[in-house]
Amino acid sequence: MPMIKRLIILLMAAAMMLPCSAYAGRLQDIVAYGAIRVGTTGDYIPMSYLNPATNKYEGIDAELSKIIADSLGVRLIYVHTTWPTLHNDLKNDKFDIALCGISRNYARARDMAMSDAYGEGVFGKTILCRKADAKKFMSLEDIDKPNVRVMINPGGTNEKFAHANLKKAQIIVYPENAAIPGMISNGRADIMITETVEAARYIEIDSNLAAPLISKPFTRHSCGVLMQKGDQEFLNYINFVIAEIKMDGTLKRLEEKYLKVK
Repeated sequence: MPMIKRLIILLMAAAMMLPCSAYAGRLQDIVAYGAIRVGTTGDYIPMSYLNPATNKYEGIDAELSKIIADSLGVRLIYVHTTWPTLHNDLKNDKFDIALCGISRNYARARDMAMSDAYGEGVFGKTILCRKADAKKFMSLEDIDKPNVRVMINPGGTNEKFAHANLKKAQIIVYPENAAIPGMISNGRADIMITETVEAARYIEIDSNLAAPLISKPFTRHSCGVLMQKGDQEFLNYINFVIAEIKMDGTLKRLEEKYLKVK
């Protein structure tokens, strides 16, 4: 056997005998780098919203991001992403985790890793409309009519829900999620498909808006931290952080503050 081939075989055998701890996963890389990169859309009140007045992120996911960074003793670096590009940006390693009100569902769990849940029993698909029109929209059947203009943001579960459930209504895709409630209020569309927690916040902000079905959402789900598959140690750590803040009451306090959970 040639010497080079024999050397390659010996090196491969030695590598196979190394303990698993010799591999430095993402958790170790983050600590070594001194920062965790969090992908976020910044367009989703009350989850992760980039306040233009302060240029700072606000919401429960902003607080969770800081808790995770502080637990690791590293800096928090936000990386802007969008709903249509969220998965590919994460797969292309533009950030370590994503936090922006990301629904836990089977499709995401097959493709990516998702943390344990938070906001359980709170999230669900509902609508925003003008207060003057609230009594007109009391069911999906009331919404799914040719003269009803339904506005959605692209790339997320709101768009999927609209296309799956509305066959007659006019569906308008608008790229800036945070601008849609104002456009409903101003009459540029009739309905926004959104989440219960987002609807609750916007009817507080704008007295011209209503969420007539907020207590009877079309769906129920929870949120989680999104990350790449294949690094169980990192996933275990994120789940550990969530478990700790559930146990010490921090998560309940944040849910009461941002999600109006009682």
